[in-house]
Amino acid sequence: MDIEERYALVARNTEEIITSEDLKQVLQNKSSPTGYIGFEPSGLVHIGWMVTVQKVRNFVDADFDFIIFLADWHAYINDKLGGDIENIRVCAEYMKDCFEALGVPREKVQYKLASQIMDDIDYWETVIKVGKASSLQRVKRAMTIMGRSEDEADVDSSKMMYPLMQAADLIFMDVDVAYAGLDQRRAHMLAREAAEKMGVKKAVAVHTPLLPGLKGGNRMDPLGSKMSKSDPDGSLLIHDSPEDIKRKLGKAFCPPEAEGNPVMAICRYVLFERMDVLRFERPEKFGGNLEFQNYEELERTYLSGKLHPMDLKNGTAAALAEVLAPTREYFQRKPENLERILKVLDDVKKLR
Repeated sequence: MDIEERYALVARNTEEIITSEDLKQVLQNKSSPTGYIGFEPSGLVHIGWMVTVQKVRNFVDADFDFIIFLADWHAYINDKLGGDIENIRVCAEYMKDCFEALGVPREKVQYKLASQIMDDIDYWETVIKVGKASSLQRVKRAMTIMGRSEDEADVDSSKMMYPLMQAADLIFMDVDVAYAGLDQRRAHMLAREAAEKMGVKKAVAVHTPLLPGLKGGNRMDPLGSKMSKSDPDGSLLIHDSPEDIKRKLGKAFCPPEAEGNPVMAICRYVLFERMDVLRFERPEKFGGNLEFQNYEELERTYLSGKLHPMDLKNGTAAALAEVLAPTREYFQRKPENLERILKVLDDVKKLR
């Protein structure tokens, strides 16, 4: 595979690359660059991960050595799962299952817990150097990566460490390309700015779009309306039953336009990445069945009014249930970690 083909794989369906020139340089200089994505182990996995998984597979196919970083202490700082580090590590094992269930073989990627690199004194030296290279105001702005506003007054002081640690993770692990959804842009920019001041390598930043929640939201603020596991009826879990998928999508926000439409976004970023043909079944009196080979064709038909929103929802639900069938079967064969995280979530809920 030549450099252009590898670049096309990494760039596919991305929102932005900072910078394209830097990415091409990495691909030219290294046959197996280091790629990275970081997660807080913090709860159940929704279908927004399917965008992430597809991009991870793109990186692997483009010959990257790819790290999936499970940020256990970061999640602890952010008060996830009752602020209990053992609960968080249970979730980390479940997340490994989710990647495998969605089609990422374990031998193709490297999983790392934050706690595995924090034993090294050099890591904390990097955290301090990032802090010295970053203003307090700049770090406060980056706190939005935690789902918190920069002027939130009631946070404990450890939360100021979070952006510094996230930037230090990239520098310490010598990452060539950092990948995430668009919501992590500020963390990546903080890392790039700090690396430049420190005189070390800046990781290329690759960002993919965020799936909107099923209830819609402010289309001018995609970060604020993204799909979230904290809203059970506003998100679709990767192990939801076909009945739950149909029920949730049946209530989804579905305006007669594509922008900000969560159902259309699922078709574009999830289904057409995994299916050659998307089929919508309708009675003959309503025009009969429709089939689409690509998203652009579907969008034109929907915007013209030739595909009713309810038919769009029903067809999307059926296709998504089909695509997720192997994932459901995986968790039926290996339910242990899913059952453990469900118990953790139930226990945490009881403590509130």
